[in-house]
Amino acid sequence: MAKPLGFEKPLGMRDILPDSLAKQRHLERSLRQCIERWGYEEISTPSLEYYDTVGAASATLTDRMFRLLDKQGHTVVLRPDMTAPIARVVSSLYKDVPLPLRLFYQANVFRAQEKEAGRNAEFFQTGIELIGDASVDADAEAIALAVFCLRAVGVETFRIAIGHVDFVDGLLEEWFEDESIRNQFRQYLVERDFVGFRQLLSTLDIDPAAKERLEALLRLRGGKGKIDEARSLTENGKARRAVETIASLWEALEAYGVTDDLLLDFNLIINLNYYTGVVFEGYAADLGSPLLGGGRYDHLLAQFGRPAHATGFAIKMDRLLLVTPVMDGPPVTRILLCYTEDQRTEALAEAQLLREDGLIVVTRLVTNQAEAATFQGEAYSKVICLTKQEE
Repeated sequence: MAKPLGFEKPLGMRDILPDSLAKQRHLERSLRQCIERWGYEEISTPSLEYYDTVGAASATLTDRMFRLLDKQGHTVVLRPDMTAPIARVVSSLYKDVPLPLRLFYQANVFRAQEKEAGRNAEFFQTGIELIGDASVDADAEAIALAVFCLRAVGVETFRIAIGHVDFVDGLLEEWFEDESIRNQFRQYLVERDFVGFRQLLSTLDIDPAAKERLEALLRLRGGKGKIDEARSLTENGKARRAVETIASLWEALEAYGVTDDLLLDFNLIINLNYYTGVVFEGYAADLGSPLLGGGRYDHLLAQFGRPAHATGFAIKMDRLLLVTPVMDGPPVTRILLCYTEDQRTEALAEAQLLREDGLIVVTRLVTNQAEAATFQGEAYSKVICLTKQEE
């Protein structure tokens, strides 16, 4: 017999209580104000999308999607991300709107979790999409805006790591014809498993110079000086072009004045197939997982029939809550207005006048003034009593 579910929630789902939700809404407002000043417009899409369109185009693995059947027998998914739905809109409802487009969202997304994962299956994101601009300045804009967003919400210590997927791919292609070996190395980098990377390297019978270069790849993490180090590891080709893109990107980011919050990471890979160029991840002090992630994805729009270059990022709101200070705004005036039945009309009219003055007013029916007095110790700035006179 199945155990009664009682107060249990589906795996990965959670309740957000008033204090936490108030802080989340405060952060969302601050992020929205920051993003709108850069010319981005907010967009909203349905929570349910067709699997054959948005689901198939998403970077999220199929086994992590919530899939359902609608009454017509179509497979639908709870949106696993916002980038693919926005690509659908840009290619359909916005097909005649000239590019570039600057769009942003604040929405919940859904990804199924394994029982042992202990992660949220529904979580909130704030993100931007810059669609229709292939320039390095578009990549710089996305990264700089990410920096200004984190500053706007008071993240005290953070770094955004920047890489390029073609650097690793190009370097591996220079030395290995076997794609399966290249994929093993890429997977180790995705998982940040440098020990596994070195162990695989030690088992291969290749030129010592190649081993030395691939070993040096793991040390390409730091400031501007890493660009010249990366150049020294490459031949002319894909990897070299990636280095030159990063060099141009860094110049643009210097113009924004944000490089103190950045570092270069030439072995950064976020996703094996989705991203096509510059990628970046944001990390905050004392947080083991990335706070934000993003990069260039130039192939997605073509899947919806409107090829276009694009870049963007998403901030994970649940992680942002962990690294931002407690809200320290002005004290809130909360008034409790108690009234007896014969004073209801006067009391409710008075409560509305106080609310129109910007105050928070809670009303409560009581039987007499003595009962109203019992609420004096509760969390109210003031208690007002409109009660009938005691006989």
